[in-house]
Amino acid sequence: MLGKLARQHDPNVLVGFDHADDAGVYQLAPETALVQTVDFFTPIVDDPYTFGQIAATNALSDVYAMGGRPLTSLAMVCFPEKGDLEILERILAGGLSKMVEAGCPVIGGHSIRDEETKFGYSVTGLIDPRKVLTNAGAKPGDRILLTKALGTGVISTAIKKGVAHQSWIDAAVASMTTLNKTAAEVITNHAGADVPTQFAVHAMTDVTGFGLIGHAREVALASNVSLRFHASRVALLDGALGCVRAGYIPGGLKANRDFAECVVAYENGISEEVKTMLYDPQTAGGLLISVAAGDAIELVRALNAAGVTAVEVGEVFPQSKPLITVGP
Repeated sequence: MLGKLARQHDPNVLVGFDHADDAGVYQLAPETALVQTVDFFTPIVDDPYTFGQIAATNALSDVYAMGGRPLTSLAMVCFPEKGDLEILERILAGGLSKMVEAGCPVIGGHSIRDEETKFGYSVTGLIDPRKVLTNAGAKPGDRILLTKALGTGVISTAIKKGVAHQSWIDAAVASMTTLNKTAAEVITNHAGADVPTQFAVHAMTDVTGFGLIGHAREVALASNVSLRFHASRVALLDGALGCVRAGYIPGGLKANRDFAECVVAYENGISEEVKTMLYDPQTAGGLLISVAAGDAIELVRALNAAGVTAVEVGEVFPQSKPLITVGP
């Protein structure tokens, strides 16, 4: 819908909505720019505190995906007029706990009465305008890394149906409440002496509502390249395949597949369940990173050493048809 609106021309807007990037970037000075994003949604777990944590983690992720550092946040709340305020307090407390972990003060917000609870944040960060990581810089020959397992969408659907095993819930919650802060610091070299080298990261995004293929499609189109994924290397959360087999498929997954599968070709040996998982909409998902081949092994090693479960999952090629290939 934004594409139908009149364009605003401001030379200080370094990243707008043209390429469906994670956040906007506005330059303030030669070495300083703002990163701005907003995200909110309805509860996806039963526990209010955990829901608040997930909402905050998800909102912060877009700033990390651009290579920025979160600076301040504003809370956004929709809550029933006659709702239990203790629940709202727990949601806010959970969100605050993650903002504290990120070093990102909550400086205000806005609330409205709504029959359906919704919660999230607008987050403002800082970034060096010369070091912005967008989804448009992937280069042929790059390796593709992914820092989290897939599966939060199908597991959240199983939770809503009351059929999720506790081990599935635990794995999904652990993923959705893990900030991308450490991964971003390693990638952008803000982690200190333990990461002495500058990794040649050319493009980055986080995998969220459009699923792995949806966000990969955005990278391929914005960068004028093609991508190839190795399905066997893409980590899946405990219970994710079981959810698919049982039919716990969120509407967003079906929409993602209907929209993006037309640019995908599958090689032999990939199960239907795994194909389905590639479109699973993620909440607070991992970072999808395009890095020069010569730095891929060292970056994976540095991320793993910092506690980030990064895996090399594919390669970048010159643009051709199909746009995305998925092999075993």
